[in-house]
Amino acid sequence: MQSPTTLLDPTAELQTSARQLLPRLASIAGLTIGLLDISKPRGKEFLDEVQKHLEQAGAKVKRYSKPTFTRVAPTELTQRISVECDAVIEGLAD
Repeated sequence: MQSPTTLLDPTAELQTSARQLLPRLASIAGLTIGLLDISKPRGKEFLDEVQKHLEQAGAKVKRYSKPTFTRVAPTELTQRISVECDAVIEGLAD
């Protein structure tokens, strides 16, 4: 039996909410994976490496970036990612 996983949301929620995890993808071959750079130093270099591995696994990669890491991504950006990609990886680094 698998034990439950607790994920913490770093936003300023006064009351935590239960969210169900989406099912994992069986394969990424042929899918479009979005890479979201949150604009922290060295994030681009990290995502460059992630992109290489994704493409070797047969995925198409689309790159996006937030204007600044200090704020949430603009709604227009998150909506665009949601319609253009099958999955997304948000990368941060320092």
